[in-house]
Amino acid sequence: MKWFVHIIGLFLVVFLIYPISTAAEERSMIDIKKTTERLHDHLEALTVTIGERSVLTPQNLKRTAEYIETFYQDIGVPVHREPYSYRNYAVANIVSEISFGDNPAKRFILGAHYDSVAGTVGADDNASAIAVQLETARQLNALKDGQPALNLAVTFVSFALEEPPTYGTRHMGSRVYALKARKEKEQIDGMICLEMVGYTCHQPGCQSYPFPLMFFGYPKQGDFIGIVGNLSSGSLTQSLFRNFRKNPKLPVIKLTVPLGGWLLPAVRLSDHASFWDKGYKAVMITDTAFFRNHHYHTPSDTMDKLDFGFMAELVESLVIFFTSHNRNL
Repeated sequence: MKWFVHIIGLFLVVFLIYPISTAAEERSMIDIKKTTERLHDHLEALTVTIGERSVLTPQNLKRTAEYIETFYQDIGVPVHREPYSYRNYAVANIVSEISFGDNPAKRFILGAHYDSVAGTVGADDNASAIAVQLETARQLNALKDGQPALNLAVTFVSFALEEPPTYGTRHMGSRVYALKARKEKEQIDGMICLEMVGYTCHQPGCQSYPFPLMFFGYPKQGDFIGIVGNLSSGSLTQSLFRNFRKNPKLPVIKLTVPLGGWLLPAVRLSDHASFWDKGYKAVMITDTAFFRNHHYHTPSDTMDKLDFGFMAELVESLVIFFTSHNRNL
């Protein structure tokens, strides 16, 4: 019984409640209307033109990789593939970097997986995240000439495989990348994982939580974005939360989990956990997946279910975070 009391105490200390942002500061870093339209175009390309992007459709994985590559080439940002083998064919993480300066003090990764579960087109999971990743890159690239004081580099990594049957195996794109990064002693000051970022619900009670978070006063409707970090990533979680609150149009909550998330396995179900396990600071940014979106891993996870304005505001919040890294501060 004593061990149970200790665990509950740990939950009460670490799973702290942070209210929905009510920050009054108005900032507009991007053109929300145009970004919303571009996000829609990405979803149409990924989920309608290409469609299912699972291990059962290697040609569609290849087409998706080409789509991402072409996007970076079109906006003038260097991009390359990091291929590896899965079964009898090759897949590849797609990597691009935008750097403000020759020797930036901070280096971040903005990552998202581009595959889908077999039998689905994966609009929220995870085409929504790839779309937000690409449009964040577009916005940061547009700022390069006008923001000489920024002091960071952002590496955009689109991971090849994350969904079953590769989840939790050495074939996950993020595991491949994190292992290589650790071996090569790559500087990563924070990995930001985008995982299902396009679904909202507004009816009281439509948002659920894993035990015991339903007792901790979190919102009952799903109109917020969540930031999930482990204890070691506390400074990254706090910095993201603080900067996201500068965008009053995107409510945000945060959650810090102990013991690498093993006490709450649902918070490990994406690519950030690959970086936690290699000792890097990492967070997951999410709409909370199946705790909100009942179309999770089903054929009904289609683009018509998504809130593109919500996704555009996430691009805004990410740009606010990245542009906070000023060499003059």
